[in-house]
Amino acid sequence: MKRYAIMLLILGLLQGAILIPAARAEKPASEAQELVEKSVGVLGRFLADKKFEWLHENLKNAKAVMIFPRVIRAGFIWGGSGGHGVLVVRDEKGSGWSQPAFYSVGSVSYGLQIGGEEAEVIMLAMNKKAIDSLLASSFKFGGDVAVAAGPQGAGAKKILNADFISFGRSKGLYAGLNFEGSIVKVREDLNKAYYGKEVRPVQIIVERLTSNPASEPLLTAVSKAAR
Repeated sequence: MKRYAIMLLILGLLQGAILIPAARAEKPASEAQELVEKSVGVLGRFLADKKFEWLHENLKNAKAVMIFPRVIRAGFIWGGSGGHGVLVVRDEKGSGWSQPAFYSVGSVSYGLQIGGEEAEVIMLAMNKKAIDSLLASSFKFGGDVAVAAGPQGAGAKKILNADFISFGRSKGLYAGLNFEGSIVKVREDLNKAYYGKEVRPVQIIVERLTSNPASEPLLTAVSKAAR
């Protein structure tokens, strides 16, 4: 009975926090700005962590950076992960980084697993295929594009050819987050709230038709880190 109760609790949390996040957001403008502000802190903590030497050295090669300040993973028979974050894309002509676009990532899995984890996540989009996938309303890691876990540890020199490279900082009973099979979706409500109008990712990160001055600390931090 105790295990059954735990399973019901976890499923409820997953449904509320992962599967239907947009429906629960009462103040999307505040949520969007909070994600932008927290992303600055997440980037700083990754850059200060010597375990992420590969990330430090390869940020300059990334076409785009996605930052998820809080990804939750929980599991007891049923498992899942989910979180919300921001994307900024490098201008191909070298004129800086795009305004942030907002996304969610989530998955549900089944198997013999137990534990819980909360992580900060950074993903690097390494090629045009990765950027193109982000212009769709949603896509699946593993089905549409490849994702690989980035190497950790001083001296890591591993060569990775995936479309996305992910890095996580976490504490919990899981060894790490595997995003294979996860679905990435555009948070249309946050994009609208942050820019004050309906706006699609292509208009934010490619056409660059909108802006919000509150994003400046994030863009400055990414620009310095990716030199």
